[in-house]
Amino acid sequence: MRGTLLILFASAAFGSSGPLAKSVMQAGFAPHQVASARAGIAALVLLVTVAAIRPDILRVRREHLKTLVAYGLIGVALVQLLFFVAVSRLPVGIAMLLEYVSPVLVALWVRFVRRVHLPALFWVGTALALTGLGLITQFWDGLQLDTTGLLAGMGAALCSAGYYLLGEKGAGEQHPIGMVTWGMVVGAVGLFVVSPPWALPFDRLGDLGGEDGSGAPVWVLLVTVAVVSTALAYTLSTSSLRYLPSTVASVLALSEPVLATLLAWALLDETLSSAQIVGMVVLLSGAALVQMAARTPVTPAEPLPTK
Repeated sequence: MRGTLLILFASAAFGSSGPLAKSVMQAGFAPHQVASARAGIAALVLLVTVAAIRPDILRVRREHLKTLVAYGLIGVALVQLLFFVAVSRLPVGIAMLLEYVSPVLVALWVRFVRRVHLPALFWVGTALALTGLGLITQFWDGLQLDTTGLLAGMGAALCSAGYYLLGEKGAGEQHPIGMVTWGMVVGAVGLFVVSPPWALPFDRLGDLGGEDGSGAPVWVLLVTVAVVSTALAYTLSTSSLRYLPSTVASVLALSEPVLATLLAWALLDETLSSAQIVGMVVLLSGAALVQMAARTPVTPAEPLPTK
C-alpha cells in the first residue's frame, strides 16, 4: 500500500509539470530551456536540502556509481529532452502515447531478460491502461508523423523504461533520496551541455506566464515545476520502487496523464471530451487490475541472479 500511495502522489506531482511548463513556454522559453532550468533548480534544491538535513545519505559506494550515472543521464536528462523534442514535432497526444509505451517495455524486459512469468491479469491490465491512455490523448486527432519526432518519442519510451529498471536497482542498493539527488545533478549537467544555464532568457523571468500573460510570473512557475514536478516527484517515484516492482510502478504511473489532463482542464481551461472521460475510467481500471496482479506470486522461468 505504501508503494502504491508513493507512486500515485509522484504521478500527481509529475502531472503538474505539463500545464506549468506550457505556461513558461508560452512566455517565450524554448522546451530545452525549460528542461534545463527545471533539472538545474531541482538539483540545487535537493543537494542543499539533503546536505543540510541528511548528509550521510549522499555517500555513494564506488560499485554503485555506474547505476547512478546511468540513472541521471537516462532517467532524468534523456527522458525530458527526448520527450520535449517529440512534443515539438508531433501532436502532444502521439508524443505522450509513445513515451507511455514504457510499461510494456519494462514488462518485456522482466519477462524475457529476467525470465519472470507475469500473471495474465497483468497483461490484461496493461492493455486496458494503454487503451485508456489512447482515449485520453486522442492521438488520432490531427495525426501527423515526423520521422525525427517519432524516433524521439520511441527514445523517450526506452529511457522511461530504463528509469524504472535503474531506479528499482538503485533503490535496493542505496537510499532513494540520495540516489535522486545525485541522479538529478548528473541529469542537470547532461542537459546543460544542450542548453547552458547562462543562455537562458533571464530578462523574461519576471514576465507573466500563459498565452495571454495572465498567469504567474515565469520564475514562480519554474521554481514550482522544479521543486514539485521534479525534485518531489522523482523522490516519491524512486522511493516507491523500494516497495513495488518496476512492472507495477510503471503502469500505475500511467495515472499521470489523467492528472495532467484534469489540471489542464482546471488551470488552462482546456475542455474534456466524453472519450477522454471514458479513457480515464478505462486507464484507472487497467491500473487497478495490474495492482491486483501484483499480489499474485510470480514464477521465475529459471533461477534469478542473486547479484
